[in-house]
Amino acid sequence: MSGCGKVKAWQVPLRLVTGAFILHSGMEKWDGPDEQAQGVHGMARQTFPFLENIDAPRFLKLLAAGEIALGAALLTPMVPSRLAGAALTGFAGSLMAVYAQTPGLRKEGSVWPTPDGIGVSKDSWLLAIGLALTLSPHQKPHKHIKHIKHIKQAKQVAKEAKEARRLAKGLSQDGHSHHHSHRHGPGHARKGCPAHH
Repeated sequence: MSGCGKVKAWQVPLRLVTGAFILHSGMEKWDGPDEQAQGVHGMARQTFPFLENIDAPRFLKLLAAGEIALGAALLTPMVPSRLAGAALTGFAGSLMAVYAQTPGLRKEGSVWPTPDGIGVSKDSWLLAIGLALTLSPHQKPHKHIKHIKHIKQAKQVAKEAKEARRLAKGLSQDGHSHHHSHRHGPGHARKGCPAHH
């Protein structure tokens, strides 16, 4: 998973575990019984009233499809971690909203779960993982890439220095020839000039 260059080593276990768990959860819901559909839909519509317009079996199917898509995205190395993390954060955030709004899942006046709410409260871990993936910094270039850039820069500097020396040498020779001609006349041969012995 880390070989594609988009997933950092520390992100691999987070994406593998959460992706596999969510994918399996979606597949289990895909052909879930009517009782499961009614229970899941009943909890969700208390937090999101607009879900009243969707019947329970259809809602369960849509939820299953969303979980399967999210799980697959987390398990696919080509999907950037920030994108997968943002999707996971949104999904886990909606689960935590259900946890906060559903009576009987939390102790009165507390954020801590009742025995019935422990299963849903654990989705807070998904939220934390989603935020970690979303807020992860951009990957810096590898050291060997930087080293190659430094080598190229050094070669360019050396090339420019060599060109500067060549130009300086040419200017020096032109200046000497001009001085010789001015002193002895343009027709004077340099070979017999005492100044060159």
